[in-house]
Amino acid sequence: MDFVSYLPAIVMLVLGFALVVLEMYLPGFGAPGILGCILLVGGVIAARPTPLQALIMALAIILLLCIALSIFIHSASKGRLANSRLVLKEVATRPESENELRYFVGKTGATATPLRPAGIAEFDGVKLSVVSEGAFVEAARPVTVERVDGNRIVVREVEKP
Repeated sequence: MDFVSYLPAIVMLVLGFALVVLEMYLPGFGAPGILGCILLVGGVIAARPTPLQALIMALAIILLLCIALSIFIHSASKGRLANSRLVLKEVATRPESENELRYFVGKTGATATPLRPAGIAEFDGVKLSVVSEGAFVEAARPVTVERVDGNRIVVREVEKP
């Protein structure tokens, strides 16, 4: 057999592998992943291998997909995935807009519940889950937002003059 007779099998295997890897980076409905798996199986069948060769091909495909998955997981854990060209920018979270709660820094409001040290306080008509900087703060006491750490709003009780 010559190379030309194996060309459809090679094309199906490469395209199938690419579609499955694409599905790893752009998860969704699953159409690329399903089509990729079908093409991988079709590529193995089109190569007309013996049962032992088919088993070796299947193991090689699984090994390559595991390597691609580990690269994907490593990339995602390091935060490089959000900067990838494969991720749609409309879907990716933007760190600069992640904390719109900074608007409340310096605002004065009143506690709606006792803070032990966590509770609810109201600022400009908006109720927020807050944490007191000190210890216990009674309900209906004036508090000021000192800082925002991620989604954690730290308040301090306003001292009476």
